[in-house]
Amino acid sequence: MKKIWTLALVTGLLLTGCISVSSGTATPTSAPQFVTSTLPPTKALVLPSTITPSTPDDNVEETSTPAPTSPPNCKVQAVLLEDVTIPDDTLVPAGETFTKTWRFKNTGTCHWKGYTINFLAGDRMGAPDSAPIPDTIADETVDISLELTAPTADGSYSAYFTLKDADGKSILIGTEKTFWLKIVVGDGSEPQTSTSGGSSGNNTGSAAKCDVIENANYIVQIQVLINSERQKNGLPELTINSLLASAAKKHSADLACNNLLGHTGSDGSYVNTRIIAAGYSPSYSEEIVYAGGDPQTAFNWWMNDKLHRDAILGTRATEMGVGYAYNASSAYGDYFTVDFASP
Repeated sequence: MKKIWTLALVTGLLLTGCISVSSGTATPTSAPQFVTSTLPPTKALVLPSTITPSTPDDNVEETSTPAPTSPPNCKVQAVLLEDVTIPDDTLVPAGETFTKTWRFKNTGTCHWKGYTINFLAGDRMGAPDSAPIPDTIADETVDISLELTAPTADGSYSAYFTLKDADGKSILIGTEKTFWLKIVVGDGSEPQTSTSGGSSGNNTGSAAKCDVIENANYIVQIQVLINSERQKNGLPELTINSLLASAAKKHSADLACNNLLGHTGSDGSYVNTRIIAAGYSPSYSEEIVYAGGDPQTAFNWWMNDKLHRDAILGTRATEMGVGYAYNASSAYGDYFTVDFASP
């Protein structure tokens, strides 16, 4: 099998995967706009009316203070201080444009110059692939904002991002390499349906458009790894459900055949719609994906990422289904999907 680095939910960082909770159909949006801001400036000096501000001497050459130079062998690191706007699970009206702002602190010794915020995985919501962030010297704080658009279908949506230095290397944010945005459209559980040209707009997942290789042993390995980890943590094993497995299998094939990585299918379908289309009636659903590597590599990556680990060790799901597909001509080769749900 070809082994290639993956994105980090579904629920696919140097390795990639992503996670998605509940339902909804992601909808393409218009070209994104990028907004950045720094901490609010100090108040402007207000002079009493009896004092006349001095006028600069036109003959005096003005000089500017050059940006500081990072010390040799400096350390690059950051910490996410807070969600300034749109905390996790904020309810956002369908199709509404909103601004998400994170506040970071440069906790390393390198000064940030030419750094970027980068979309990694999940539901794009109009996010750019990459956009610049303000230069930030060591020990200073900076606000980073993106203007995004909520999907038009009800559901829970997650997007995952990284910060990268001028050389394109991901920055550690505490102990993680990713940070995220999570919103809820509608009640977060039932996808909206619409009609267009007399047909339902409630997409159910795209069939594979190519020949993929399946591997039943890989599927069993993922099932065993997940349930063994749950047992170690005092949690009940998840029942293997054939309908969830069918939905996961179909999504893995769709990813492999269309060079995708995420929770949104090539036809715009989302995890909840795919599960329902497979004949399962969920009260709760969640999905993780990974591309490249083998079952142990995928599982290790999931367990080393907080959101994916939380999905594996969650208490809301009682059943799961695992899907795997390999396509030698695809970007990543191997594609894993795990659908968690409760009836």
